[in-house]
Amino acid sequence: MPYLILFIAVVAETIGTTALQASQQFSRLVPSLIVVVAYAVSFALLAWALKFMPVGIAYAIWSGLGIAMIAVIGFIVFGQRLDLPAILGMAMILGGILVIHLFSNTGPA
Repeated sequence: MPYLILFIAVVAETIGTTALQASQQFSRLVPSLIVVVAYAVSFALLAWALKFMPVGIAYAIWSGLGIAMIAVIGFIVFGQRLDLPAILGMAMILGGILVIHLFSNTGPA
């Protein structure tokens, strides 16, 4: 269950960051409100997940998945391109998350 809550926190953070781009530096009201609400939800869920897992593990997963998801959304929605080193770097981040999830005993019990 903590991983599900953490994943929902990542989705909320991704929505907030996407809305941050769409807010055009907080000059558009609706996307700006979405930023505030989505980040509040994300941080609340991240805090809840921290009851069950170490902060380092939770934050590594939260930030790493957020980076990867935002890169995909940036490409699909905003037409932002990544070069090969950026793609390789993100692949290593995702690989690190897999190592934590599959091999670490420091996650939730």
